[in-house]
Amino acid sequence: MENKRIYLSCPTMHEEELQYVNEAFATNWVAPLGPNVTAFENEIAEYVGGGYASALSSGTAAIHLALILAGVKRDDIVFAQSLTFSATVNPAVYLGARPVFIDSEEDTWNMDPAALKKAFEKYPECRVVIAVNLYGTPARLDEIRSICDEHGAVLIEDAAESLGAKYKGSHTGTFGDYGIFSFNGNKIITTSGGGMLYCRDEEPVKKSRFLATQAREPERHYEHKEIGYNYRMSNVVAGIGRGQLLHLDEHVSLKRDIYMMYGKAFADIEGVRMNPYLDISEPNFWLSCITLDESLKVKPIDIMLALEKENIETRPIWKPMHMQPVFKECDMITARDCCISEKVFDTGVCLPSDIKNTQEDMDKIISIIKGLF
Repeated sequence: MENKRIYLSCPTMHEEELQYVNEAFATNWVAPLGPNVTAFENEIAEYVGGGYASALSSGTAAIHLALILAGVKRDDIVFAQSLTFSATVNPAVYLGARPVFIDSEEDTWNMDPAALKKAFEKYPECRVVIAVNLYGTPARLDEIRSICDEHGAVLIEDAAESLGAKYKGSHTGTFGDYGIFSFNGNKIITTSGGGMLYCRDEEPVKKSRFLATQAREPERHYEHKEIGYNYRMSNVVAGIGRGQLLHLDEHVSLKRDIYMMYGKAFADIEGVRMNPYLDISEPNFWLSCITLDESLKVKPIDIMLALEKENIETRPIWKPMHMQPVFKECDMITARDCCISEKVFDTGVCLPSDIKNTQEDMDKIISIIKGLF
C-alpha cells in the first residue's frame, strides 16, 4: 500500500469560502472586481490595523506596483534581501532597475541592519529597499525602517509569507511605506492565487488600482495616459480569501503547534536548531525549518531523501538571490565574517508544516528524522 502523501504546506478549506463563491455565481459577479473584492480589501486592512489595500492577481504584481509607486526607474539601485524567493526581486528587473543584495542576520534569517547600513555607504543614491519576513518570521523592522528614513528611502515590506505575524505588537506588512501579502496556494491563507498591496494612505492604493486595471482613464471611450497592467483580483477568488481570512488566527495557532512540536522533539539533538525568531516578535510559523551544524554527519539532503522515500514533501531553504545565475552580475553586501544567507541555505531544510497533519503524521516525520542521528 502506497504511503499517504504528507505535504509541506497546502490549502486548508473550510465552509465559508464556498458560501462567498456561491454568492458570486448567484449574482453573476464572476468577472474581475465585485463585492467580494471590495470586502476582502477592507477586511484585510481592518485585520492588520487600518489603512487601505488593493486586491491583485499575485504578490509579485503587488511588488511590481509598489516599485512603480516608489518611483523606480531604469538603472536605479534597489536594495533587496538576498535570502528570499525570486518574486521579491524580479519586479525590480521588470523596470530595468539594478538589484543590490543584502545579507541576512542570524537571529531572524532576515535583512541584516548592519549590512543595510554598509550598503547605503556604498550606494548612497539608493532610494528603495525591499525587506522580507522569511517563512513568516518578522525581520528587525523598526531598525530597518529607521535606516530607510535616515537615507530618505522607501521601504517595501514583503510580508508575502508573514500575514498574521506581529512585531512589537503590530502586524507585519504595516511597517513599510508599502506592504505586500500573498495568497498563493501554499500560504497561510489562500485564494488559490492572488496578492494584496497595503498602504496606510489611501491615494497610493487608489493609484495602484488604477494601474492594475490597465490605467484606463475615466472617459466614455478607452483613454490611456500611462502604461497599465491586468493585475486586479477576480470576485470569485476574493470570495475564497474572505472565507479563509475568518480562519487565519486558527491557522497561525496550528502552525505554531507544529513548530513547537518539532522544537521539543529535536531539543536533545546537539547541532540541530529551529528557524529562529526574536522574543519581541510573534511569527505566523508558516514553515518550520531546521539547520544542522556543519560538523554533523547528517546533512539536509539526507533528511530530504529519507522523507521523500516515505512520500513526505520537504524543500531546501531558498537559494539566495546573489547565488542565482540570473543575478550573477549583481553586488552582494554582507557585514559579517561569513555570508549568513549562504550558511542558512547550505545547512537548512524546510519541514512539513501542513496544518492538516495528524499526530500520527508528525510522529512519523519526527521518527524518520531522529532515526538518521
